[in-house]
Amino acid sequence: MTPFPPPAEELRLIDAELYQLDARRAQLLTRRAWLIAALHRQAPPPAPPRPETGAPRVQNVLLLLGGVLLALAAVAFTLVGWGRLGIAWQAVVLGAVTLAVLAAPVALLRRGLAATAESVAGLGLALTALDAYALHETALRATDGTGYAAAATAVLALVWSGYGAALGAGAGRRLRLAGGSGARVPSSDGDGPGTPPGGTEATGSGMPSVGAEATGSKMVADGTEATGPGTPAGDAKATGSRTPADSAEAAGSRTPSACRAALRLPLPAALAVGQLPLPLVALAAGAGPYTLAAVLLVTAVADTVVAFRCAGGAVRMVALVGAYGAGGWAALAAGWFSWVAVDLSGAARATALLALLAGLALAAARRLADASRATAHALLGGLLLVASAGTVPHAFLPSGWPVPVHLALGVALLAAVRVPLTGPVLRGLLGASAVVQALALLWVVPVVAVAVLGPVSWVGGVWSGAPADARTAVAAGGLWPPHAWTAPVVLLSVAAVLALAVRDAAWRPRALTAALCLTWAALLTLPAVLQLPFLAALSVQFLAVAAPLLTARTRLPGLVLAQVAAVLLGCSALATRTATLTVLAALALLFAAGCRSVDRRVCAAPAALVYAAALVVASGAAAGWPPAHTALPLLSVPAVAALLAARLGAVSRATVPVEAAGAAAGLLAVGLAAPDPASLSLVLGLCGVIAAGTAARAGRRFVGVPATGLFVLAVWVRLVAWGVAAPEAYTLPVSVPALLVGAVRRRRDPLLSSWTAYGPGLAFTLVPSLATAWAEPYATRPLLLGATALLVTLLGARHRLRAPLVFGGAVLVLVALHELGPYLAQLAGVLPRWVPPALAGVLLLAVGATYERRIRDVRRVREVLGRMS
Repeated sequence: MTPFPPPAEELRLIDAELYQLDARRAQLLTRRAWLIAALHRQAPPPAPPRPETGAPRVQNVLLLLGGVLLALAAVAFTLVGWGRLGIAWQAVVLGAVTLAVLAAPVALLRRGLAATAESVAGLGLALTALDAYALHETALRATDGTGYAAAATAVLALVWSGYGAALGAGAGRRLRLAGGSGARVPSSDGDGPGTPPGGTEATGSGMPSVGAEATGSKMVADGTEATGPGTPAGDAKATGSRTPADSAEAAGSRTPSACRAALRLPLPAALAVGQLPLPLVALAAGAGPYTLAAVLLVTAVADTVVAFRCAGGAVRMVALVGAYGAGGWAALAAGWFSWVAVDLSGAARATALLALLAGLALAAARRLADASRATAHALLGGLLLVASAGTVPHAFLPSGWPVPVHLALGVALLAAVRVPLTGPVLRGLLGASAVVQALALLWVVPVVAVAVLGPVSWVGGVWSGAPADARTAVAAGGLWPPHAWTAPVVLLSVAAVLALAVRDAAWRPRALTAALCLTWAALLTLPAVLQLPFLAALSVQFLAVAAPLLTARTRLPGLVLAQVAAVLLGCSALATRTATLTVLAALALLFAAGCRSVDRRVCAAPAALVYAAALVVASGAAAGWPPAHTALPLLSVPAVAALLAARLGAVSRATVPVEAAGAAAGLLAVGLAAPDPASLSLVLGLCGVIAAGTAARAGRRFVGVPATGLFVLAVWVRLVAWGVAAPEAYTLPVSVPALLVGAVRRRRDPLLSSWTAYGPGLAFTLVPSLATAWAEPYATRPLLLGATALLVTLLGARHRLRAPLVFGGAVLVLVALHELGPYLAQLAGVLPRWVPPALAGVLLLAVGATYERRIRDVRRVREVLGRMS
């Protein structure tokens, strides 16, 4: 038994348990109170909506609008109120306002208001442009407008550049953090090192400082003085609190509170205006188009130099726009000069312009760090180089020669692989060569299209006579492209380049395939280009079939080209009877020879059968045979196809195409024999024999069904040809074999239903005979049909077969009704009219009285039939 502790010890244990229970109860009560408070606590108030735009953006918009309004006001004053002042007052107003506006950004930058300084500086630049316009309108009206504009834009560009350099020369000057950390970041115009692209000035926290309110980091920003966390500068000043900048100035520290930031507007504006002086000078001097193009080229070169010397920012963006714009117009002009050049002088000037543009593009490609852009510039430079070298030949060579010349120059660009160039530049030059070759191929597409599609027109003029030459054979209606002689040259040249120049293991198979296609196209166009005789053209086309078919290295592309060329050769041979027979025989033998290769057999074997069938049909037509007589020798093609498929076996990929070609030839034979029933019956029977032989092969047992159908159709067609109208003659050849097959299946499978075994044969025999017996007035057919139905019924009852019993009984009843019908009609005419309703009533009464008994009889009959098979 368990010993009890002493009373004192037991009391101590009980007190400890009660203490723990009280502590747990207090914990649960506290949790309960918190949950109740959480349930009754109201949802927190919604957060205030965030502003749609930030303070820096609002500030920039306001400054921009203010500057625009002031500029508009200045323009209005210059145009309207200018004439009311005298010369002296005009000079005073011009000088005072312009100098005051241009000097204002200096003080603003010292106060750290960079965004405001930018707006005022923009207004000052606009005033200088207005001053130049006002000077021309008052004192220099007699000068030439274009020349004055050139001088004014040059002076403005220099003044703005100097102004921007004076205020932004401190590329090494920095903004310092005012929070005591002493960290500094560059304060440049966005073009110097350390400044992110786009001209934003970096701050200590990595945030843009243009017009931004610095919060939480106590830093001096452009245009906004930083205060404590979350306090705007304006509020700090309004409350009298001292910012770090004010503290530094009040203490007289040698370290400036806000160092001078660079203005970003004057230098890009000066560069934009600097695009105009040279073109305006050329226009003022009455320069010609070549000089204008050269001036644009010089401007593009200058912009390119500026773009590469600037690290980023607005200055580089303006330089890039100017370089691409001026260079693009110069390239278009030089290309037009090259196209229209007819003498040595014009060709030489166009060549020089294109060569300089090509040099500029290639130099830029070598300096660019981005690989894709460098490749694009090198590609453009290569194209310009080809255009430059081809300008003089284009001007002096006869029409048609420029395409081969430019193709040769494009191929010459491939020599760049021997020059030590960077990867992007080399890829660009190779891409330029590829573009030139593609354009040359595009030039010869019309010639290839006419040469390939022209033979199809002979389908509508079979055996109409041989044409004069190969060009007449393909140029339907005399349509022949000019300068077609360049087509074979271009095709063979590009094919040679693809076969010899492409050495990369991944691209070489594709290059060889493309070279094969181009060579094939050149062979097809060569007879028409050279105007070879018709027979020679057929020989060349036959070579275009044999070459890709028998080439050892070709697979699917060669087979496709051979098939297309064979079809075109067959169409061309339709011109004369002799050519048709010869070409079809040659094609059949050629594709039969191609069957020796296992890889080509899947395409060559069915093609050989097709051309053999076409040869048989063409031979019959040439001999003057009726189509029904031609169908008989045509059946040799399906027979050969069946034998060949049996030899190939089921594992060969060519078996199914061969069988399909044989089936197509058999259908053609049936179509040819259709007008003659006797020949059609014979053709159907022979097709059935071929199909039955195919069904004897393993894996082709399903062909036995079409073979049986062909035999039946052959019998029916023969019966129709003999004029037989009895339906039993058509049904018995089908029903008797069907019943025999059903009996064999029942013997092999005793569980097979009689409906499946004997139903089709019985229905195919009894139903047509029953319909004929009901339609004719003679008694012979109903008597024979009734006897047959009685025999079938007795056999069904003897062997307990459901299908014969039901079919035989139903037909027997219907035959009996047919035979008793006249007597019933006579009886109905003799009886009074009240007898039929009375008999119907008696019948209904009898059925109603014996309803349950009849139901039991019907169930018993159903059970008996159900026990039958």
